[in-house]
Amino acid sequence: MKKIKDYVQLMKPSLSIMVVFSSVISYLLAPKVVEYNWGMILLLFAGGMLVSGSANAINQVVEKDTDARMKRTSTRPVAAGRITVTEGWVFAVVTGAAGIFLLGAYFNWLSAGLAAFSLFLYAFIYTPLKKVNSIAVLMGAVPGALPCLIGWAAGDDKLSTGGWILFAFQFFWQFPHFWAIAWVAHRDYSAVGFKLLPANEGPTKFTAIQTIAYSLLLVPVTLLPYFTGMCSYDDMAGLISIGLIILANLFMIGRCIVLYRTMEVSAARKVMFGSYMYLPVVLFALLLSKI
Repeated sequence: MKKIKDYVQLMKPSLSIMVVFSSVISYLLAPKVVEYNWGMILLLFAGGMLVSGSANAINQVVEKDTDARMKRTSTRPVAAGRITVTEGWVFAVVTGAAGIFLLGAYFNWLSAGLAAFSLFLYAFIYTPLKKVNSIAVLMGAVPGALPCLIGWAAGDDKLSTGGWILFAFQFFWQFPHFWAIAWVAHRDYSAVGFKLLPANEGPTKFTAIQTIAYSLLLVPVTLLPYFTGMCSYDDMAGLISIGLIILANLFMIGRCIVLYRTMEVSAARKVMFGSYMYLPVVLFALLLSKI
């Protein structure tokens, strides 16, 4: 039982669920998905969890020594020695291959190929790049946003405008979200050589301004679905949807402005948790306009 718990922890389930959530909502937003088939939704969820879990497992295998040096990650199964490096690699290969196969066999090989590409970018480009340059955040934002494109491709069988809009939304969202995390964990990250903030000096006004800038970029991106015909605002559900998105954007921008004004870790933590709330609110609002 303890070993099973360790393997579950190896997948970083909370992170994987958040990633797969955006993929499922993007799938439901695809124009060819006109009714909810819960069997297909569960298959997409399972495939996404397996691929995301594989990427997270590789991340923990590669960073086992780094994880062991940080208090918040020292209890992870590979870092703590409860799972060996070989066991971690076997688990990652099996789950990754199973997830890609599920997506290809039950949806299409376009979504499966995107999932494989996302896994490669996260595990073998973003992960080692974290100790080289802060451009790692930019590189990591690509696989971080690909779940939206994967879900859309699974539902629409092609990469059309709506999928790219959702990709752009999650791409830009990651910058204030991740920089807030890096701000809060800066002491731990810098001690192990992670370079994740845009300024070499650490948490600075420049970083705070960047969070505001990317939060502002989210405003037009989140409104694009209504002006491209992807979502409707000509009924009550659509008006509620667009209202929720505007309020969510104001909320996110406001938290980033407070960070700029105070430069406190507590404000960065509020940006971090605020971004966790912002993402599902916007995605559910977009889905509401389609129902």
